[in-house]
Amino acid sequence: MTSDAPPSRERSRAVLYLVATAVLWSFGGVLIKWVSWNPLAIAGTRSLIALPFLLFFFPKRRITGSASQIGGAAGYAATVILFVSATKLTTAANAILLQYMAPLFVAAGSGFFLGERVRWFDWLSILIACGGMTLFFMDKLAAGGYWGNVIAILSGVAFATMILFLRKEKDGDPLASVVLGNALTVLLCFPFMFHPPLRVSDWTGLVLLGIFQIGLSYVLYAEAIKHVTALEGILVPMIEPVLNPVWVFLLLDEHPGRFALIGGAVVMAAIMARSVAYIFLDRSPGRVNSP
Repeated sequence: MTSDAPPSRERSRAVLYLVATAVLWSFGGVLIKWVSWNPLAIAGTRSLIALPFLLFFFPKRRITGSASQIGGAAGYAATVILFVSATKLTTAANAILLQYMAPLFVAAGSGFFLGERVRWFDWLSILIACGGMTLFFMDKLAAGGYWGNVIAILSGVAFATMILFLRKEKDGDPLASVVLGNALTVLLCFPFMFHPPLRVSDWTGLVLLGIFQIGLSYVLYAEAIKHVTALEGILVPMIEPVLNPVWVFLLLDEHPGRFALIGGAVVMAAIMARSVAYIFLDRSPGRVNSP
């Protein structure tokens, strides 16, 4: 076994960046609901606004076109497009809580993909969370709500894929994948953008989404992921699924269903229990399998 534990100062700063990232991400639900456009138009325009901000922090860096960079970009584009679509089709709480199955997908993939150890409590958490996930589909849902839940689960798979590839780029430049991912999002969504005309409040929401909820958050995240494990990179931002539906409830008065709340509590409990086990049952979270 070899140690891959980052220096404590860099890791502490990375954790703070992850917390800040989660707070910025948490405004996605309310801002997406606020903008009156279709989800593909929102996703594309948000990324178009974010690109200049991201490029400001990426002026001298090089895009290599490596498999991990391209994989991260594809995972990023799929994540943002699917999440915006899910948020429009189902409640913000359902969309974010189902997307946060991602830590379990990361746990399942980080062993063979990154060589970061996967333990028995990782698999137990996955089984419990999958049980909680089924409760989301027990609420009385319109057709759009049902498919919104399905798309939210797919966004969790995409989110996990993005994180695994960004972590794979820890010795390179994870921000390159984010830049490429936003460019890809704009390209894929361009046919759906700029129609119908937007209100001033819609443009305000899009600017906030582009600069802060996407741009600044991913600058912080791309730096943080170089100094933490892939699982820490998704477990620390668990503040987001707590705050996201709160903002939507306070500002838009949107209520999640009873079974969704129970299912969300089960999913969150499984992930939090896994986090506690990670701390107390394994004293070497940064250790990885030797080649």
